[in-house]
Parts: sequence; C-alpha cells; structure tokens
Amino acid sequence: MSESTGQYTELEQRLLNDFQQDLPLSPTPYADMAARLGVNEQTVLETLAGLQAGGAVSRVGPVFRPNSIGVSTLAALAVPPHALERVAAWLNGLPQVNHNYEREHEFNLWFVVTAADRDELDAVLDQIEAWSGCPVLDLPMLEDYFIDLGFELNFAPRGRGQ
Repeated sequence: MSESTGQYTELEQRLLNDFQQDLPLSPTPYADMAARLGVNEQTVLETLAGLQAGGAVSRVGPVFRPNSIGVSTLAALAVPPHALERVAAWLNGLPQVNHNYEREHEFNLWFVVTAADRDELDAVLDQIEAWSGCPVLDLPMLEDYFIDLGFELNFAPRGRGQ
C-alpha cells in the first residue's frame, strides 16, 4: 500500500484482483504472474509479502476439492469468551488448520482441519481438545457444494456517506 496515499498501488490491486482464481499452474507460478503483470518475479514476491504483512492477503495457494487429497473436517469449539482470542491465535499457528472464525453460537469458534489421513486428523482434533480444554465438535462433510470465493474488488475511493 502506498505510504503517502493509503491506497493500493496498481500492482497491488492487480495481484489482489486478477489472481483470486486461475493462479498459474506451472513450476514457476510467480514468474508467470510477473510476465502477465509486466514486472519481475522478485517484485511479485515482495509485493505479495507486503500485502500479507499488511493483512490484505492471508495465503497464496491452491484450493482443492475437500477430501480429494487427504482428509478434512469442519470443527467447532465452545470457547469461554475470555479465551477466544488466545485459542483462535493458537489454532492459526497449526499447519493443519487453514482458517477459523467466530460465530454467535454456543460453539463460537469454527475451523477447518486438514490431514493426510483420518488417523492424523483425529490426532490433531485430540491435540486441539487437550490444549484448549474444550470438547471438539467434529462435523465431517456429507455432501460438497462449490462456492466461488472470487470477488471483483472495487478500489475506487469512497465518497462521503458511502
């Protein structure tokens, strides 16, 4: 983000918008992105690192159909409100947890866990339960639905009252 304007540069905007889908599937995806953007690979890597450090990007990588490579499950915890941020931060550090979010419900912290096989998945769920002190609600997928998570981003400055 440009320090002087507080707005995203054109390159940042393109990286955020143009590669939500169709990330190049090749041995050199960042070089391929750079070629499409008219910059070098190092610039792409540095810009993505800056976007990640600034919180605009949480991860760059593929999304696979659930349970086509390894196994996964949706899980939830009923975390006491005073411990919610601490438990969420700890979950974020686990490589098997790809995201978590708070919900207004008795089970207030929801997350997805992935693993190579069911035994490893169960071990991770047991680890989460032991560390958090909260029983894990395991909600394996019964039917899958495709949800397109790509959104056209509007970088136009907002006027007053918008």
